[in-house]
Amino acid sequence: MIASLLAATLLAAAPAGPLSVVKSGNADVQKAANAPGATVDSLATVVEKFVDFEELAKRALGDKTWTSLTPPQRKEFTETMTGLLRASYAQKAIGQAKAEVKYVKEDVQGNEGTVHTILTLKKDNIPIEYRLYRPDAKKEWRIYDVITDEVSLVDTYKGQFRKLLTDKGFDGLLTTLKSKRAQLEKENAGKSAKGGAN
Repeated sequence: MIASLLAATLLAAAPAGPLSVVKSGNADVQKAANAPGATVDSLATVVEKFVDFEELAKRALGDKTWTSLTPPQRKEFTETMTGLLRASYAQKAIGQAKAEVKYVKEDVQGNEGTVHTILTLKKDNIPIEYRLYRPDAKKEWRIYDVITDEVSLVDTYKGQFRKLLTDKGFDGLLTTLKSKRAQLEKENAGKSAKGGAN
């Protein structure tokens, strides 16, 4: 009796696995997107609970460049990327608000996890992989990459960053990202989720 109670307590305290995180995240996004008066900003706040934008930004920039930055540069880069990614991710989520999601399988290796899904939007079946990470076994799993039709969000940004770093250096990259963020946030300002889905 005591052993079963202890086991139940430990299970209840254990962080949810990658599949549970993706399922509950998708459910929260669909609920937020279909709520009356929903906006891109309100949706972005929901997305932020399960997507680790800082980890995504760090991986996209690459370890070598990341470690060469000063703490203030890292902070500014992360804040800029988080703003850009929040707006971008929320826009995509709005477009997929009415989609059906089939959960295929979950792979876990240490502190890295992958959840394979198939998104059905109208008559299209789109394979989507969510990549998740946790700092250690006691921490929660969070999404840091989304792969749609074998195209990785992290890899896409990594390619863009590499070119901008070569052409303009870190300051030029940051200026470009700030400009993109401002443009996207301006487009999203006041836009309702219902209007954005059309």
